[in-house]
Amino acid sequence: MTVLVTAGAPASTAAGAVPASRAVAHPEPAPPEVVDRPAADRRDGRSRSPQPSGSASPSPSGPPVSVGVRLLDAPVNRRDDSRAHKYIVDHVKPGTTIKRRIVVKNSSEVQRKVALYAAAAAVTKKGFVIAPDRTENELSSWIRVEPAEEALAAGEEAEALVTIRVPRAAEAGERYAVVWAEISGTDGQQIRNVGRAGIRVYLSVGPGGEPPSGFEIGPLTGLREPDGTPIVTADVRNTGKRALDLAGELRLADGPGGLSTDPVRVEAATLPLGGSTTVRVALDSRLPDGPWSAKLDLASGWTKRSANGTVSFGGTTVPAAASADRSSTVLAGGLVASGLVLALLFGLAYRRRSQQREPVPQE
Repeated sequence: MTVLVTAGAPASTAAGAVPASRAVAHPEPAPPEVVDRPAADRRDGRSRSPQPSGSASPSPSGPPVSVGVRLLDAPVNRRDDSRAHKYIVDHVKPGTTIKRRIVVKNSSEVQRKVALYAAAAAVTKKGFVIAPDRTENELSSWIRVEPAEEALAAGEEAEALVTIRVPRAAEAGERYAVVWAEISGTDGQQIRNVGRAGIRVYLSVGPGGEPPSGFEIGPLTGLREPDGTPIVTADVRNTGKRALDLAGELRLADGPGGLSTDPVRVEAATLPLGGSTTVRVALDSRLPDGPWSAKLDLASGWTKRSANGTVSFGGTTVPAAASADRSSTVLAGGLVASGLVLALLFGLAYRRRSQQREPVPQE
């Protein structure tokens, strides 16, 4: 029996989300929701491949199309795992059935029908990648959402139940999917506009305990871009057995005149097993070159790592002074000097011999 605790935050619309495949500085410590841009101009009834988007936009004409979704439950044993309060994250044995409650909200201005379903996703070098439309994979085929459709008034919320039944013959490994809440509308001109928001699913299957999570942070490096923006970078590599959603903050201290900065929130792309990425944190262009004492704290759930270092943002780089090869000149000069010394010695010896050969005057 799995004991659950309340998780998440109020159901929200798609506003504020960003694509999951970028490694950028971000004002929030947690990874973004999975959100799709509404696809317009679907005159032939076929859907275009959805793309990650910053927000759900209104239809060209007519009421806006907007929906929100959030997770309501998280396992008690993941009370301190921040990811489990936003996504469905778990490790189970083959043959296990797990259930999670979610809340969906119609954020449109009129009554809409909300469709609830699961679809495929993957974690690649680009991050958490959403499959087009209702594409199915192994994990999504194990997921059922009840009800599958719900009519909601403007601003109304409703609960739904997500059930994941893992077959007894399931092979060990981590799998990925998205539980979607989708809402659609038309503008009266046969143009169908669709918006959807989703909850990621990271499900590890296998006997025994959960596979370990881990990552390494490389040295911190400072640079200044041509437009004057100071950047701190660090390479991060997934050394564990589960995909990671990294978030944290960067702190700078002990700068010129004892200056320090407020913590800057950092977010990185989802890292696959064995994957790596470069975290780039953009700072205020007025920041002095340094040097600064830097500390980068990153976490994925309860797996946390830190890196410390001294960074500088450089200013002008002075090239190494060019030097000509003077060895031939030095050699020639040495030979000339040696010749002069030898000539002088020969001259002195000749003079002495001459003096010795002069006859003694007779009286």
